[in-house]
Order: sequence, then C-alpha cells, then structure tokens
Amino acid sequence: MTSPRRRVTSQAHRRSARTSPGGLPVVGGAALIVIVALLGFFALSGPGGQASHVPGSSAPASGSATESAIAAVSPTATSETSSSPGGPTGTPRPSPSPVVNVGRAGRFGLGLLIADRGNGRLLIVNDAGKILWRFPAAGSLPAGQKFSADDAFLAPDGRTIVANDEFHQVIDRIDIVSRKIVWQYGHYGQTGSAAGFLHVPDDAYPLANGDITVADIRNCRILEISPAKKIVHQWGKTRVCTHNPPATYDNPNGDTPLPDGGMLITEIGGSRVVRLNAAGAVVFDVHVPVAYPSDAQPDHRGNFTVVDYSNHGQLVRFTRTGQVLWTYGPTTARGRLDHPSLAITLPDGTIAVNDDFRHRIVVIDPATDRIVWQYGRTDLPGRAPGYLNTPDGMDLIPIGTRLS
Repeated sequence: MTSPRRRVTSQAHRRSARTSPGGLPVVGGAALIVIVALLGFFALSGPGGQASHVPGSSAPASGSATESAIAAVSPTATSETSSSPGGPTGTPRPSPSPVVNVGRAGRFGLGLLIADRGNGRLLIVNDAGKILWRFPAAGSLPAGQKFSADDAFLAPDGRTIVANDEFHQVIDRIDIVSRKIVWQYGHYGQTGSAAGFLHVPDDAYPLANGDITVADIRNCRILEISPAKKIVHQWGKTRVCTHNPPATYDNPNGDTPLPDGGMLITEIGGSRVVRLNAAGAVVFDVHVPVAYPSDAQPDHRGNFTVVDYSNHGQLVRFTRTGQVLWTYGPTTARGRLDHPSLAITLPDGTIAVNDDFRHRIVVIDPATDRIVWQYGRTDLPGRAPGYLNTPDGMDLIPIGTRLS
C-alpha cells in the first residue's frame, strides 16, 4: 500500500479503514511453544527516556534526549535498494548474521518481527535495533504481485512466517531462508465470500498443526484453513454481521489463539471481546471502553489488553469480567498514540505497541507510563535504517531462529 490507511466513518470497517490495520503466548504460533523458555529469558533494563504521524503535523524537535536515545539503537545496516512500497527493485544486502542474536544494547534477548506495511516489507531487528532480515527480495513474490502485509507471525515450525495482506486480500506463507512466498490463500486483489476468497483478512495466525486461522473481517467470520487450502472450521456465519456469539460476530478483527485451544475474538461492532474455549463455547463476552478495538491479547497474569485504533489511541487492560485495571492514553506530546493496532504484554509487565501513524514501535512501562524502548522515528516515516512507515504488526522471534 502506498499511503497511510484511511480512517473509516463507520465502525463496521475495522481494518478496511486501514487498507482502503498477551501475555507472550499469543504473539504468534511459535510463541505458544516457546513461552516457558522465554519467560525466564526476558530482562528489560531500567526505564529510559520517553519517546510522537498526524497528517500536517510538524516533526519533533531534533537534538532531544529522546531522539538521541532512539538514534543510539537505530540499525547500522546499509540502506535498502527499493523505493517502492509495493516491492523491491533490487536485492537487499544479506544480513551478516544467519540467526537471531542479541546486541550489546539488548533489552529483549530476542528478535522483533515488524510488518512495516507502509514500506511494503517485513523486518526482523534485534533488541539493539539492528536489521537482521528483510522481506521481500528479488524473486520473493509471485509474478505481478505486490506486498503490503499488516500482520506477520512466526510459525511453530520456526522456518516460515505467515503474513496477511488485507489490501490485496491474501494470506502468504513465507520461507524465511529463501525469502519466497511458498503458499498463498485468497484471490489476489479480489474480494469475495465463496470458497477461496477473503474480504479484508486480518491476524492470520499459524497453528502447530500447519493450519492457519484468520479473521475475515467483512465476511464476519473466522476461518481455519488447512495447508491444502480447505476450510476445516468456521466461527460465525458468512456475511451475518451481528453480535451473537458463538453463532455470529460483528466484523471480527482479532482471532488470537490461546494455549488451551481456545480463542480470543475482538469485534469492531459494539466494541466486544469474546473468549471461546477449545469446544467453541463462550467463556466470557465483555464490552471494552474503546471506540475501535483491535487485537485483544491475554497476559501472563490472566488479564487482557486491547488497543483503541484511534487518535488519540489507548491501551486498556481489563479482566474477564470487563473490569478496567489500567488505561494508557496521553493526548499530547511523545506519549500520545495515533492508531495503535496491537499491544503485546511482555513477561516483565512492559507492553510493546504498534503505534501505526506515528511510525514507530514502542515499549511502555505501565508502572511509570513511560516509553522505555523505541524503534522508528516519531512522526517521521521513512525507509532508511531506523525508520518505519505505518508499522502495523509484530511478533517475537526467539534467539537461534535461522534466517539464512
């Protein structure tokens, strides 16, 4: 996609607005497997400086302590050869590292996969901000296609990444080493509800059995798709967009798989979050106090976090009964969020957030409401190392994941 997402005037279009957008176990399929190891592996250093794109706004003043801190963790890799958001015109220089490694200034102890939607690319950076891997490269995409993924998750096999490209109406499975799309579901550039078609696919999660679940927003359903491209399960009724779980859902835009085999569903219509068990029964169904809910995630304490895809954006932590425990939503300065799309609670309690229209990913310490880590330049979209353009998805990549 070549421009920031357009804000819709109706809540019936959650991520179509952005195309035309917990604990650790739900960051992606692989994270469900490695959670126990990662819980002992994380160690964020103490709080750093605070780290603010609103069309027409001026860039923040340079030379601040915060901007200096951001520059200190910016990647040192060379610039990419492409200037087209839809795909590269040349082959990026290969990463000097064949696996995910931590940097000297490491915070997470693992890599961060970023769906940099406005730049039409995926990046893996380490916790020092160094780019370790990029997609696409020359020959990555099927002939005649472009790439503009808004979410990407590492598969449990550790060898592939699943990305959903809602603007082009497809789901891609990408081989990490070859950097090629090896599987695709949907009809590129075409919407529909018949077999093989999608209409604004969102949050395509790879499962341990090889299947993929996806929130098919405008068709008001969630699908589980097999490697043979067969729909093996469906939640909701196709194009019946009303809130009546478990029978029907109102524009679902989140389908987070849970360790017990259940699912956390986020609905735009009515601002609802529904938790299903493995049998598909409703465990809870709560209203969340946000205008445009996006991608609810559980945390390791049994609570949940949802973001408000608005300006100003918010993070809301809530219980299974809907009780609000914490809200983050500064309206000014660097702390303000502009259309955040995903928040992941890390094991130490800090929260990683896609701050889409401020062109950055930030980590917020809820104990102090301060930004303690950042990748991307606040309000400055770009392609050069250290810059992002409407980053819309992320996942955690364990150390040792082979990239080449």
